Amino acid sequence: ASLYGIDDVKKRFHGIGRGNRARIEVRGSQVSHYLNGAKVVEYERGTQMWRALVAYSKYKNWPAFGEAESGHILLQDHGDEVSFRNIKILEL
Repeated sequence: ASLYGIDDVKKRFHGIGRGNRARIEVRGSQVSHYLNGAKVVEYERGTQMWRALVAYSKYKNWPAFGEAESGHILLQDHGDEVSFRNIKILEL
């Protein structure tokens, strides 16, 4: 429910072994990430601010990171055991 490395999600994380609820809303180029009901990061793709955030993140070496209009969804695990359930994709 976040953009790892560009947010401060630790404040809202319930911890390992406890359920966490994530929601990502995309409306055009406006993107909002929620974790356990709280907005943790919001940005507008394609703007100067967005490109500056990416330029100073671990994603800086990925050309046009986050600029695609469509594509795949990535679920990260960093090598640890992780479980996902009730994944829903809704067109708003």
